[in-house]
Amino acid sequence: MPGGPAIEERHPETPILVEAPGWRRQINDLEKLVNRTAAATLRHGRVAQALSAGPAPTVTFSDDRRIRRLNGRFRGRHKPTNVLTFEPPAPFMGGDIILALETVQREAQGVGRPLRAHLSHLLVHGLLHLAGHDHHHPGEARRMETLETRIMRALGFADPWKQVNRRRP
Repeated sequence: MPGGPAIEERHPETPILVEAPGWRRQINDLEKLVNRTAAATLRHGRVAQALSAGPAPTVTFSDDRRIRRLNGRFRGRHKPTNVLTFEPPAPFMGGDIILALETVQREAQGVGRPLRAHLSHLLVHGLLHLAGHDHHHPGEARRMETLETRIMRALGFADPWKQVNRRRP
């Protein structure tokens, strides 16, 4: 970006926490996958502007049990979900993305997608939320899905919305 350091210089690594050891058994290069996905996501205009000014978000690889508690506490939904994104209170930057292993595995298997591809999609999705994107209204959803598809293709993955149930992550 003009007038500032390159995105990769600002966020050379995205901090990760692995709470559920099954993640490493499924994907042995989590750090590489997260950093590659974050770098590809940050190359897109508004996303770069929104996320490059502050610290990198933290990505936590957890399980259904923990995410069920968080989902109940913060969203009033007492069931596991694939990914939760927490924006920091203003004026802070960064944020947290938390993923549930069992749910992410079930979803990937259910749509016949490799776990790496589905995880990358959920990471892109979470980063877009932290950059201010949302999908509460049809127009927003279309814009977010289009951007997700563009980023996933840049990563070498197929369109995550083709032949997939239209439920959003």
